[in-house]
Amino acid sequence: MGKYVVVKKDSCIACGSCGASAPDIFDFDDDGLAEVTYEGDNNRGVTLIAADLEEDLQDAVDSCPTSCIKTSAKAFA
Repeated sequence: MGKYVVVKKDSCIACGSCGASAPDIFDFDDDGLAEVTYEGDNNRGVTLIAADLEEDLQDAVDSCPTSCIKTSAKAFA
């Protein structure tokens, strides 16, 4: 089953661990905070992450020191 993902920017410390773990899913916004860029999601949490990227996504979640990456089986918006 696929997952949706968002970054809670109020908790992000811009450490870059998510981008290092899952560069196809995460990047930095103009303020230097992490966001979901996968398939143009723009951190809305409405784009289903491809099954072949789920391991990278889990690595990013596990490596985030502030636990600001949230996943769900349902779209966030």
